[in-house]
Amino acid sequence: MNTELSDKQRTGLIVGIVGIIIVCLCVIMALWGGKSVWDSLRKEKGGTTSSGRDSATAELTVAVSPGMAATFTKLAEQFNAHAYKTPDGSPMLVRVLPVVPEKMVAQSLANPPFQAIAPDSSLWLNQLDRRWIAAQSSTTEGEAGTIPIGNRRFGDPVRYAVSPVVIAAWESVARGLGWPERNIGWKDIQQKATADPTFKWNHPSTGHASGLLATLAEFYAGAGLTRGLTPEAATAQTTLDYVRAVEATVRFYGEGEDVIVQRLAEEGRGFLDAFVAQEQVVIAWNQTQPGERLVAIYPAEGTLWADHPLALLELGAPGETPITDNQRRTYQALVTFLTSPDVQRQLLAAGYRPAALDIRMDEAGSPFASSVAVDWRQPQTTLQIPSESVVEVVQNVWWYTKRPTNIYLVVDTSGSMEGSKIDLTRAALRSFVEQIRGDRDQVGLIAFASDVNVLRPLQPLDDAGRADLNRGIDQLQAKGNTSLIDGVWEAYTELTLRGTPEAINAIVVMTDGQENNSDHSLPELQRRIQREHGTSVVIFTIAFGSDADEKLLRSMAEMGGGQFRRATETDIEELYKIISTYF
Repeated sequence: MNTELSDKQRTGLIVGIVGIIIVCLCVIMALWGGKSVWDSLRKEKGGTTSSGRDSATAELTVAVSPGMAATFTKLAEQFNAHAYKTPDGSPMLVRVLPVVPEKMVAQSLANPPFQAIAPDSSLWLNQLDRRWIAAQSSTTEGEAGTIPIGNRRFGDPVRYAVSPVVIAAWESVARGLGWPERNIGWKDIQQKATADPTFKWNHPSTGHASGLLATLAEFYAGAGLTRGLTPEAATAQTTLDYVRAVEATVRFYGEGEDVIVQRLAEEGRGFLDAFVAQEQVVIAWNQTQPGERLVAIYPAEGTLWADHPLALLELGAPGETPITDNQRRTYQALVTFLTSPDVQRQLLAAGYRPAALDIRMDEAGSPFASSVAVDWRQPQTTLQIPSESVVEVVQNVWWYTKRPTNIYLVVDTSGSMEGSKIDLTRAALRSFVEQIRGDRDQVGLIAFASDVNVLRPLQPLDDAGRADLNRGIDQLQAKGNTSLIDGVWEAYTELTLRGTPEAINAIVVMTDGQENNSDHSLPELQRRIQREHGTSVVIFTIAFGSDADEKLLRSMAEMGGGQFRRATETDIEELYKIISTYF
């Protein structure tokens, strides 16, 4: 039998094999295309794409003001423990991200790392609304349809707690002012600080709710109003004179109540006599700290409230990850949870006033029922939140009414700063200068290495002065040893000569290494600071990296009544921005 294939059979076999290969390729291509379509549909409908990212996620990240973050985190943990699920079985989870409100607003404008925000005041929601609409005003008509919810960046806001802004004072200080027999106002604080140079009080910068609300209250008091503050009333000369007189007595500005409370705990009774804060801070301090208690002074002229809103961002602009239906469900479940009677009473126990009006402030277990340090019947006068345009005017005008500042930036330019460190330092210094906007503020620049050089003496930060200071910053070069103490000594000398008692006079010094070249010693500097009682100078110190002499920098900050901070290459610029808020 002949088993060999004929030419015709061989040809047919080859054609068949090629056909099978072509069919297989077509099937593979069809499957690949179908998978892409399926992934696309899954993404649109909220499924899981080939990248592994769950676009139907029910996990919600909430940006929360630092002062509320600890309380909110505990509540989020309780919420997560309930193991709520969406209809499709996805777990509802809430994550908390502490963010300063000003930064929260800025990040919310473009692809933020969170889906909901919980600032300490609705003022920040108003600012976000205004900035979002302004940012979209240049959008073309064809793109306008991508703007979520009719040009609004957030929806479904709800208030879950409130707390009036008060002047927190040690009880002995408050009694010295006449508390509780008489009502005390901003003028009393100003007169006390003017008559007694040792009296120290503070309010945060207007980048924090308590600082902004207190500033608005000062403008109301200066205008003699309790509602209807207008740009005209806020900028009247009598109003500006009043606010300037009060602000002239502020020892320093700075960060929010959470940082002030931390420093009170670390530095004790002598750190401040009084400070602006939410009423909740007074309750929380007295619940956890031994010794003399704080009391809440409700300004006689009236006050405003931190109303703690929670709002869902309407994400979905080009380049953004849209909010999923499941995240909306998690948000609504969180709102229901936070406004439930049980959680509202937990917030009351933590010192906040509940948003639920049916919960009695003086009920059993309430911190208001058992203390005279706070008074739930106060404030007698609640000021009206002004329009966003007025708030913007007040924020801008505040730079011209606040206490002026004289600052020397003292910078390590030794050899160890060469490379990325000096580049990052230049950027950080420029950011610091950008934040200082008062027309009466002056800034100088001193570099230290083997020698100390006054690169720029104190000069006003008008347009010309700002440009000149930035040119000096751009010229910084790293080379030589580290004359750290001599650099601070020179800045201290300059400020005692050029500084003024009515200003905040400060040194902000940064180094990445060890002192190794100064003619003066740390004990000499300390003796000089203790001996010279003319112009008061505050010293802020920054340890850049792990090789800096932390012990020396801490000592320097303590003797100068300032602060010690650590910085890395990733956060040096942000740290300089934070320090700028103290001025």
